Amino acid sequence: QVQLVDSGGGLVQAGGSLRLSCAASGRTWRTTVISWFRQVPGKEREFVAQTTWNGDHSNYADSVKGRFGISVDNGKNTMYLQMNNLIPEDTALYYCAAGSTLSSEERHINYWGQGTQVTVSS
Repeated sequence: QVQLVDSGGGLVQAGGSLRLSCAASGRTWRTTVISWFRQVPGKEREFVAQTTWNGDHSNYADSVKGRFGISVDNGKNTMYLQMNNLIPEDTALYYCAAGSTLSSEERHINYWGQGTQVTVSS
C-alpha cells in the first residue's frame, strides 16, 4: 500500500499564493506518477497537474498553466504544488493522487490523499 498525506491548504486572497505538499510513504516504488486533482461540491473532480517522481515529465490543466508549478523532493518522498496568482475559481478541495500512468484520467489513479481545502477570496 501507499499512503499519501496532503497538506498546505488554507484561505488566501485573490492574487496570493499557496504551496501544497503531498508526502508519500509505504510501497512508493509501486507508483511513478504523482498528481493533483480538485473538486468543488456538486461538480466532478478535475485534474490539475501531475509529474513523474523523477521530474522528467509533467502535465498541467489549461486552467492552471503559467500559474501553478509542480516539483518533487525524492529524498523526502514529497511532491509540492506551488500555486501563484490564485483566483476564486481555484477554490476547491485538492487531492494528492498516485498511479503508474501519465494521464489526467482518474481511472489510472491507485491511491488518494485525504484532501486539503483551498479557499480563494475575491
